[in-house]
Amino acid sequence: MTWLIAIAPVAALIAMAMSLSHALPLAVSLHLDDGAAMPFAISMALNFLTGAAIWLLTRRHKRELSLREGILLVVSVWTGGALFATVPLLLALPELSFTDAYFEAVSGLTATGATVLTGLDHLPPSLNLWRAELQWLGGMGVIVLVVAILPMLGVGGRQISRAEIPGPIKDEQLTPRITQTAKGLWLVYAGLTAACALAYHFAGMSPLDALIHAFTTLSLGGFSSYDASFAHFDSPLLEAIAILFMMLAGINFATHFLVWRTLNPRHYATDTEARYFVLVIAVSVAGISALLLGAGIYDGGWSALRYAAFNIVSVGTTTGYATADYSQWPVFAPLWILFLGTFLSCSGSTGGGIKMMRAMILYRQVYREIKGLAHPHAVNPVKIAGHVVADNVVFAVLGFFFIWVVLLVSMTLLLGWTGLDAMTAFSAVVASLNNIGPGLHQVGPATNFAVLSDFQTWICAFAMLLGRLELFALLVVFTPTFWRK
Repeated sequence: MTWLIAIAPVAALIAMAMSLSHALPLAVSLHLDDGAAMPFAISMALNFLTGAAIWLLTRRHKRELSLREGILLVVSVWTGGALFATVPLLLALPELSFTDAYFEAVSGLTATGATVLTGLDHLPPSLNLWRAELQWLGGMGVIVLVVAILPMLGVGGRQISRAEIPGPIKDEQLTPRITQTAKGLWLVYAGLTAACALAYHFAGMSPLDALIHAFTTLSLGGFSSYDASFAHFDSPLLEAIAILFMMLAGINFATHFLVWRTLNPRHYATDTEARYFVLVIAVSVAGISALLLGAGIYDGGWSALRYAAFNIVSVGTTTGYATADYSQWPVFAPLWILFLGTFLSCSGSTGGGIKMMRAMILYRQVYREIKGLAHPHAVNPVKIAGHVVADNVVFAVLGFFFIWVVLLVSMTLLLGWTGLDAMTAFSAVVASLNNIGPGLHQVGPATNFAVLSDFQTWICAFAMLLGRLELFALLVVFTPTFWRK
């Protein structure tokens, strides 16, 4: 159990740091007198005191973590952090079951956006802010935030970061020190969030709504303070602002960081992954708009373009806002939109799914296999942006995709075994495993995950954690090899 002693002081520091996240909703609750101040105060104290107690008991054992310990810490923080995040929900909403509260917290921290709550318009505003703040913290990764201060406390962060950073770029460093990298990424993240909040406010949102939706836009989480989601505002201007910032959040934050550090926007043009990201969105919007117009769903081209663009970008980037019940569109449209959510977001973004980079590598590997049949003696390396992708990276992507398919099929079958219809079961797993949010049919944009039983809800919560931790970081914990010295 040496791993438990090793990660305990770090987890304690994170718990104490996370207690500070209660300050904002607590202040809002006190200002608005919405009746939720006591739950936040209790939860804040519980987080801090638990962390402080563990820190005092284990602080003598702090040291640089091994890779295995880093993975265990990440898994512990995501599962345990969600547990602590349920406290304000359970205290403020006594009718909420623990299963539903944990699902909501996991959905928040994983920036998924699936919800079991109804009557969001009438919830205490501080609770909606808390849900949004969870997504904002989870969007880039709560671990990366704390990594920036751990070295000052004598605990290195490299192994934690390698286990947490999403996408196939885990060894890429933008600055010489991982601490500087974490700070730089969060500076860009916070700056874009502030710009989004100001844009929302000047376009007509109240200050609180602007903050809530900025949190859930940049995190690509999609929690809203209204049951109607973004359709509540019915504003083309607000939708255009949301599209812009969702697309920015769907691009690798390493690229944003380089643009900011060098003051050179050409980095966007040279980012092959970002170019494919924009190209797929443009083609999808044009195609779905034409489909909706041809099917007579909307009277004019502008309306078809407006609703197609917003919902494609929202679901494709795994945000999950909705301005229309797209499950009622011609069947190709919602299936295509859901499919986009499985791969559209770039690696290093706050989005979910297998990521555009992996999709590009898979495509080029398929092309290499086909080309190899015609020219068996030719040397055909997989290339991205003119650079050869090492075979071990290609094999890792193939392994990732295989286990992703296995999980998708097995959990869909499991939900089907519990009695869900095929479309609901399939879309619920796709939406959860890829951190998209809404699915189709019974869990579509016009309803939510409250229709699921407790067992079905736990399956989806596990799928969300799998997706946020990029499958292997969580699955490896269940293997005997991981625990051998």
